[in-house]
Amino acid sequence: MTKLMMGNDVAKAMKERLIQDVEALKANGVNPCLSIIRVGERPDDLAYERGAKKRMELVGITCKTIELSEDISQKELEDAIQKANEDTKIHGILMFSPLPGTLNEEKARQMIHPLKDVDGMNPVNAAKVFSGDPSGFAPCTPEAVLAMLDHYGIVLEGKRVVVIGRSKVVGRPLAMLLLARNATVTICHTRTKELEKTCREAEILIAAAGKANMVTKEMIGESAVVVDVGINVDADGNLCGDVDFEDVKQKASQISPVPKGVGSVTTSVLAEHVVRGAKYLNTVD
Repeated sequence: MTKLMMGNDVAKAMKERLIQDVEALKANGVNPCLSIIRVGERPDDLAYERGAKKRMELVGITCKTIELSEDISQKELEDAIQKANEDTKIHGILMFSPLPGTLNEEKARQMIHPLKDVDGMNPVNAAKVFSGDPSGFAPCTPEAVLAMLDHYGIVLEGKRVVVIGRSKVVGRPLAMLLLARNATVTICHTRTKELEKTCREAEILIAAAGKANMVTKEMIGESAVVVDVGINVDADGNLCGDVDFEDVKQKASQISPVPKGVGSVTTSVLAEHVVRGAKYLNTVD
């Protein structure tokens, strides 16, 4: 029988550890704090912000939002980032993207202090992730995938893992994290030749292509573990993943749903990063 990998169960287990870490920091005079930088009021940004604030509150992390108008200048944005960098009471900075087209997003990301870059977008952290340096912050979603696999006791060492997706925020860093765990990793994408054949060879298949219901049971090997990272809206307006869940669950040994899967773990990983940032910046073990 197929086992569902539920994100809420993973987040619940992480919550207990996070509360202990936050209490230990506070005992040392450090109050972990996340600063969210939001330009404008995009609905998806606001939705994630609500989820992030709720998660931080549950584990005792302070969360502040820096709200900036959509017509802000590049200098004003950079000044806001620099102010957060210099504020010793802030231990993590999360800047929502995409930014309005009038702003230079890459330059803004490069300005975020690497030790406060809890979303793993600064080039310093990207380099650390790709070099296997565990002190770097990886993007939250790839780490959420690993947290889910760990929680459900899925060993990565020596396993054949196929990642569908090559984005800088999921597919590529996820492949590096998997390699660091000694998995044998193949990165595919929507233009990969013989994609179905390659996917069927995977013991663990991770779908992160951003294409609704593209993964069918014909692409799944017997008893494979399937992790769905995609968040899409289908023709009926319903939230769905990259995996055709009803079709694939008949064949997979374990599978994560959408919603209530990996996405439910990302804010917990964000909280972990804020705790790590607080320890780095205050030299607390």
